[in-house]
Amino acid sequence: MADRITHPFQNPELLQQALRHRSAGAPHNERLEFLGDALVNLVVAEALHQRWPKADEGTLTRARASLVRESALAELARRLELGARIELGPGELKSGGHRRDSILADALEAVVAAIHLDAGFEACRRVVLPWFEAMIAELPEGKADKDPKTRLQEWLQGRQLPRPSYRLVDTRGDDHARIFQVSCETSEPALAEQAEASSLRVAEQLAAERLLARLEKK
Repeated sequence: MADRITHPFQNPELLQQALRHRSAGAPHNERLEFLGDALVNLVVAEALHQRWPKADEGTLTRARASLVRESALAELARRLELGARIELGPGELKSGGHRRDSILADALEAVVAAIHLDAGFEACRRVVLPWFEAMIAELPEGKADKDPKTRLQEWLQGRQLPRPSYRLVDTRGDDHARIFQVSCETSEPALAEQAEASSLRVAEQLAAERLLARLEKK
């Protein structure tokens, strides 16, 4: 895995902590995750600011959000093969926690923080920025897709239809591994789609995306 991360740790204990979920006991990776979240946002924001000199703040903000969202970070974690190396407690291990987007994304952020603490920000940026290169290159230059909730609302408003509504259908799982099931509904036309995710926001976005896809096919 060190080869995947491409950073030789001077203090391997930092990496061990970054890959230890709180269900496995202390010291776990939550404090590192907090720092890593800020570092990932900074690295990505700086890259977009430099590469898109004519993009306005809104475009940059949407682009950054698409790159650092939970599902995107989880996919990067899978490419780095972090899942198999995350230390989990028995309950999380049994429920397949090493495959869960929230756990993978948190571990990735914690690893970023561990690199920063081990070698400083410049080294961290050199290691982390290439992880995002492909995703940045795939974005239309100077543009970024609006999130699904915004696109759905604009689609409906453009046809003078009522705004969609979101309803929490169910929640399950322990506090640290909560799963939210959400329904996105429209009254005109009367349609609904459901989705579930490890955060309420992500579940709403997924449900909105599915509903918009149905509407666009009509």
